[in-house]
Amino acid sequence: MNVGLLHSLIRKEEKLLIEEFQARGAGLTMIDDRDLVFDLQSVPDVDVVLERSINHSRSLYGLRLFEAAGIHCINSANVAKICGDKILTSVALKEAGVRQPAVRVAFTEASALNAIEELGYPVVLKPAVGSWGRLLSKVNDRESAEAILEHKSLLGSYHHSIFYIQKFVEKKGRDIRSFVVGDVCIAAIYRTSEHWITNTARGAVASGCEVDAGIAEISLAAANAVGGGILAVDLFETDDGLYVNEVNYTMEFRNSIETTGVDIPARIVDFTLRSGQ
Repeated sequence: MNVGLLHSLIRKEEKLLIEEFQARGAGLTMIDDRDLVFDLQSVPDVDVVLERSINHSRSLYGLRLFEAAGIHCINSANVAKICGDKILTSVALKEAGVRQPAVRVAFTEASALNAIEELGYPVVLKPAVGSWGRLLSKVNDRESAEAILEHKSLLGSYHHSIFYIQKFVEKKGRDIRSFVVGDVCIAAIYRTSEHWITNTARGAVASGCEVDAGIAEISLAAANAVGGGILAVDLFETDDGLYVNEVNYTMEFRNSIETTGVDIPARIVDFTLRSGQ
């Protein structure tokens, strides 16, 4: 079997995956998304593509073009489309009956302000498309809301003209990230930080989290809601139980292997090779 690894930079995660594929004796074709040119006619000599790009647009279109050439992709272009857009993710979760914090979507400053006031402070403003906890704003009062909404509008980009507003969840300094591969929730970590943003990319500390029945159930439900595959699910713990915050389709895992004791790259490679048969 020949596996195409669609990538941008070669990070620690990609190095671990490359080593694992090589250990299995699988053929591996490195596909750098910065060098790709598609002609809509040629068919690449790979049986399956594993997507590891860090650029959402290149991931999305690259996957769709590979699929158009008849290549099975992990994750699919549709999964990338949904997970790469918080609005589409929220809709998918809602349609599947998966619990998530209250959300409002608005298209103007005025309607966004009304939505924030309806939800009640504090809320979190997020770009519809974005990752690593960037460009998030916690809004504590009307004065802050007016200033942040005006600033976003003046940025002028398409993404800042759409307002994704999520009710702030008091998570007491931590959240959970679970890892789903196929139909199994293979591992989970706590992400702890003194800051209200608990992404490890922003300095949060990872520690082990046992995958109990509740975590497994909601993680698999969230993964299935967006189309399934290899996914990371961010969860909030609340007095009412677990809620899904986001679903990530190009998950980072280098800090979670020793933390969880699970060989995550091996599980990803197993799933990829099975899927490509």
